[in-house]
Amino acid sequence: MADAGLFVGWGPPIAGRESRGLDVFGEAIAFYGSCQEGGQIESFETVLLGAHGGDLSGFFLLRGSEEQCAALRTRDDFQRITARAALVINDLGIVDAVIDEGVGAQIAVYQEAIADIV
Repeated sequence: MADAGLFVGWGPPIAGRESRGLDVFGEAIAFYGSCQEGGQIESFETVLLGAHGGDLSGFFLLRGSEEQCAALRTRDDFQRITARAALVINDLGIVDAVIDEGVGAQIAVYQEAIADIV
């Protein structure tokens, strides 16, 4: 079961590049699907957010082990799709995440840190 993830978030499209943005969005979904089929990640979710006055329009949550997520970040095809996305959308961000089984272990680390400080 996954214990790590990559949060790939984005803002609104760059004005005039909306159509290309949809193309790159489709490419990203196909790429993450092939990564799932090939076992490079366990799964992924696509989330589109409603209007809320903030900069985040949606995100992908890629799920896997820490090793899978670290390896994905260094792949040329991941870097290529990320570069293409950065040319058509604002506020692209990729953040390491702790999920599922990893949350308990991270909470334990936090509890130990509290005990050391207090």
